[in-house]
Amino acid sequence: MELVALQFETSQNFEHNLKTLIQLIEETSLGCMILAPELCLTGYAYDRMDIAAEFSLQAFNDLLLLSQNKTIITTLLTKNETNEYFNTLYVFHNGKVIHTQSKHKLFVLNDERKFFTAGNAQDIKIFEINGIKIACLICFELRFTELWEQIKGSHIICVPAMWGSLRKEHYEILTRALAVANQCYVIASDSANDDMAKSSGIIDPFGNELRDDNALKITMQYEANEVKKMRRYMNTGIKF
Repeated sequence: MELVALQFETSQNFEHNLKTLIQLIEETSLGCMILAPELCLTGYAYDRMDIAAEFSLQAFNDLLLLSQNKTIITTLLTKNETNEYFNTLYVFHNGKVIHTQSKHKLFVLNDERKFFTAGNAQDIKIFEINGIKIACLICFELRFTELWEQIKGSHIICVPAMWGSLRKEHYEILTRALAVANQCYVIASDSANDDMAKSSGIIDPFGNELRDDNALKITMQYEANEVKKMRRYMNTGIKF
């Protein structure tokens, strides 16, 4: 299976963002797993959250259709029946949603806590696709090692982000450390906006990383044997 990390700018034009995402997804191979940056269709949109939530509902159907022969993972700005807003991750696979989780650890420095409601920590868990164990941490959640424990044993961990450029090195260090500590593949997908870190890429279980700040798509082949081999070679108690 091919792993794909997307990296593109999120503009104020929601339709333009969706068009960009659709084009990039259509350029990928069948059967691949695609990770797009956090809130890549709308950004945080604090000044028009109702509009952003409604647009996300429309985009949801497009992503369902695009996932007929692929797996697509990203977060959308959502609103529930009591008018609470969430930063919600969806895993679209073969035309269905097979996993959701809303961001539990909301970022302090950008006022996310003032506008969004935190998701449930128990939703951060391992799910499976064709026997492959997968988990996700959304941006700021990457900093909390107790959440690393919740997803220990994953074969692939996805980290969609809007990670700021001032902390670029932190994103790179933490995503690589997550791959090495868990002996798994990590897909990191960050926004390419000017104030964002970029640093998108894919890290293998040995810690080898493929990153390119100038690429719209970064790809690497998932090899189950690499996970199995690393966990046998350096036995730290993580089972395959």
